[in-house]
Amino acid sequence: MESLAGHHSDALLAAVLFDMDGTLVDTERLWWEAVEQVAGRALTEADRPDVLGRPVEHTAAWLAVATGAAAADLAETLHREFADRVRSGVVPRPGALDLLDALAAERIPTALVTASPRSVADTVLEVLGAHRFAVSVTADDTEHTKPAPDPYLAACRALGADPAACVAVEDTATGVASAEAAGCTVLAVPSLAPIEAAPGRAVEDSLETVTPSALRALLPRRLRVMSWNLWYGGTKVHDHRAKQLKVIAETDVDVVGLQETYGSAAEELAEALGWHHHRAGTNLGIISRFPVTAPLGDPDVGFYGAAGARIAVGEREVEVWTAHLDSEHYGPYESEPLAREEVRLAQMRDTLRRIGDTVPVVLVGDFNCPSHLDWPDTEWPVTRAAEEAGFRDSYREAHPDPARDPGHTWSPVHAHPEPQDRIDFVLHRGLGVLDSRTYVCGTPRTLPDVADNDWPSDHAAVITTFSLGGGAGTV
Repeated sequence: MESLAGHHSDALLAAVLFDMDGTLVDTERLWWEAVEQVAGRALTEADRPDVLGRPVEHTAAWLAVATGAAAADLAETLHREFADRVRSGVVPRPGALDLLDALAAERIPTALVTASPRSVADTVLEVLGAHRFAVSVTADDTEHTKPAPDPYLAACRALGADPAACVAVEDTATGVASAEAAGCTVLAVPSLAPIEAAPGRAVEDSLETVTPSALRALLPRRLRVMSWNLWYGGTKVHDHRAKQLKVIAETDVDVVGLQETYGSAAEELAEALGWHHHRAGTNLGIISRFPVTAPLGDPDVGFYGAAGARIAVGEREVEVWTAHLDSEHYGPYESEPLAREEVRLAQMRDTLRRIGDTVPVVLVGDFNCPSHLDWPDTEWPVTRAAEEAGFRDSYREAHPDPARDPGHTWSPVHAHPEPQDRIDFVLHRGLGVLDSRTYVCGTPRTLPDVADNDWPSDHAAVITTFSLGGGAGTV
């Protein structure tokens, strides 16, 4: 399972990731001059796509075609010409040092993310002050450089930061493409070529007026929702309530749709956290750091079924429903997997009828059946019914390839030959998915030796971070 970096849904700025050339220092001009020197001619507008925002190797290969010289020799000459110019003429961009110092004062981590080689980056870091950056990623540090997302993803991993909680500051279209592919919000400060504003991207003329609070305001308002089957309320594991609270704190989720609450888990967890909650029947509950403005569904729902709550997130309201569907005759156990799905399908249809046409809405739960998105030869009807009602599977939006990212939630404590599958879901209608993953802490021992596990469940949780819009305006 994947680890989670902490965040807060109300646009906590986890880190700011800076491009170097043309963004923090005025090196685009120096690079342009170095390429002109090696090319032996003045460059024109037509040359820009092969010169700006590109790694040295790309520009060298481009020059090799035009000049007939060896690309490796051209790359070495470009490195030397550019480095000489950097040592003698690099100048910080207006406002760059002030912004870096302001971020440091607020203890917001920063990273340098550049397509330049390490030798050039280290020279620039001497000018800017290497102490101003927690991390630096260069063309030498990843297999693929910009416009691939690899450099920004590497910086986020090194910082332990969720890309969705980071702002990248870039000056070229190539760099913008890299940062956006990594999932970052982008502030573009064009140096030579114009860049258009777009969803998730703001554009400014200079860093001089940019502040940490302005960067924070670029992030969309987010909502992180967890689906979690507590497994008999957690009672199979020692100190289960404390372990449940630890999981919620460490994942920094905002809303948890619970199944198998064993009656009182929703109230007890909410009270310990200082959160709001809605309890339905003896098995279902929703806890939320945001106010619950209305309970939804049947408050006396049985062990299986669904319950919902309307949550106020700032100025917006979102409905969140939690469902637990019948566990008998689990399809992968059966010789005919679809033969006994009618009960679960009827429960899902009843849930969808109660939800109606609501937008935005999140439906989480333990469906006790696999997904038709994961089994190409089996048309599992429960998840298909939800899809036909307009619900999207957030985990499959974030991880569309089930072979590469199976996302198994059943079961971390059941050893082979128990089938491993994805039966817990965070579905949605009308929201944007920033990230989705499964979560298990520690290394759970398998049954029957589970009492001392750090993970107090027999399911993995599913956690999705949604965008509620806003952000990425102007600074």
